[in-house]
Amino acid sequence: MKIALAQINSKVGDLKGNEALHADAIAEATRGHAQLVIFPEMSLLGYPPRDLVGRVGVAQACLAAAERLARSVPASMLVLVGLPIVSQGRPFANAMALLRGGVIEGYARKQLLPSYDVFDEDRHYQPGAQTTVVEHAGERVAVLLCEDLWQAGDVGSVRCYARDPVADARAQGASLIACASASPFVAGKHAMHVALLRARARTAGVPVASVNAVGGQDDLIFDGGSCLVSARGELLGVCGRFHAGLRFVESVPTTHAITDDSANTNFDPDLDTERFHACVLGTRDYLLKSGHSTAIVGLSGGIDSALVAAIAVAALGPSAVTGIRMPSRYSSQGSLDDALESARLLGIGRLATLPIDALHDAIERSVDGAFSVEGLTGENLQSRARGLLVMLASNATGALVLTTGNKSEYATGYTTLYGDMNGGLAPIGDLYKTEVYAMARLLNTRHAEFGFAHPPIPRATIEKAPSAELRPNQTDQDSLPPYETLDAVLRVLVESEGSIDQAVALSGASREVVLRVATLLDRSQYKRDQAAVILKLTARAFGRGRRHPITAGWSW
Repeated sequence: MKIALAQINSKVGDLKGNEALHADAIAEATRGHAQLVIFPEMSLLGYPPRDLVGRVGVAQACLAAAERLARSVPASMLVLVGLPIVSQGRPFANAMALLRGGVIEGYARKQLLPSYDVFDEDRHYQPGAQTTVVEHAGERVAVLLCEDLWQAGDVGSVRCYARDPVADARAQGASLIACASASPFVAGKHAMHVALLRARARTAGVPVASVNAVGGQDDLIFDGGSCLVSARGELLGVCGRFHAGLRFVESVPTTHAITDDSANTNFDPDLDTERFHACVLGTRDYLLKSGHSTAIVGLSGGIDSALVAAIAVAALGPSAVTGIRMPSRYSSQGSLDDALESARLLGIGRLATLPIDALHDAIERSVDGAFSVEGLTGENLQSRARGLLVMLASNATGALVLTTGNKSEYATGYTTLYGDMNGGLAPIGDLYKTEVYAMARLLNTRHAEFGFAHPPIPRATIEKAPSAELRPNQTDQDSLPPYETLDAVLRVLVESEGSIDQAVALSGASREVVLRVATLLDRSQYKRDQAAVILKLTARAFGRGRRHPITAGWSW
């Protein structure tokens, strides 16, 4: 059977645009004489639609779009299109419409509804009762949706589902499994997907064609990587990762895996490479899908802002990025020079210098003894003065501000509300500080591979001690453990929700240090709940998937 893997980049709610993507892919598949076309899960509405699915008229509009698409589908072709349909029980079902011969012949309903991490599908959807198997072109095609196939195995979790849709497909005599997914990116997850696909195909004894969504949607990133594996678990064809495309593959008996370049490109890169591509895609789509074409980055001369600027340039091009230097009374000449060098290396379109000294002084005069501006108050005042200026620039230009905080800072509260947290998107908010340095070194070492004419991060920025320069000769390590230690502790407390004892044992940090970090982590939840959207790169990103209370009596 000739299969078209239609790896499209849908935008949630953009039915007109999404329908056009489907129509173009169906036309291309028709010209290529495909017999089966598979789109991603919820491809017409976009995924995840969250509560938008419940808005009056949304499901009906999706159905009307699917009916229009069906008119162009010949009897020789079966097309699987994702959409919500009205259901009994809960309001909707997460379904794939089966288009053939000009009509919608029926639907395959998602059976396993995930309720972990960012997923909350029980909120709206009624689970399907069994696997849908349809006869087509001499094959019995079982249609599964995402979790029906993965069953949480792609996130290293064990879920006790009452049924196994893959086993159901085999029991019904399926000769091919077609799975439509919208599985969000997590670093390292793609390799787990491939291993699971091979295992599922061998278990079922039939080929498996899996199509995953691609693109950024709010905090989530979908990396594509759609592919077909044989009944023996051999790789038969692969779509690229981090970009849309349609790939024709043949489901035929084979004795060995194919070796063409398209199958191997980006298949199992190192995690820093994966994360960089994800940050670029997530940043680009967040801006473009929210109606922005330009971005603003506050350039401090530090590693975080240098990396965010590099991501912005890779996502949008240098002419679409504005850098702003905002020196204070404590800014060193080295930091000013490093910010300038960062802008030069990246070739960004504009670099503005807006000193905050006068603003700082004016606020102190305005307070005039009513409140103290010493210590932390004064340090935060600087950050908030900068936050005011970047948002002023955003209002004046229509550009979106990219915040530069990393996961280590968000975890411990070393960010300032209404200051450096100002902005619309946090591209590196799910990267620990040590990962920020690792990615910066990667870009410099392999700059041409990532589209840079020369190393994009100033060497001095990488080599100097990190500092927010909030007071004379200040460094981050004046008040935080070394980042290698801090990040090791946080990986236990955040990624694993581990205990103090586990963090001590696994990080090598003292109990006193671990307790202090744990306290900072809990106390800073109120900041994280007000943060800009953080691109999700890990299984435990700060955001929708990590639902911790702000006020709580739990004590470490």
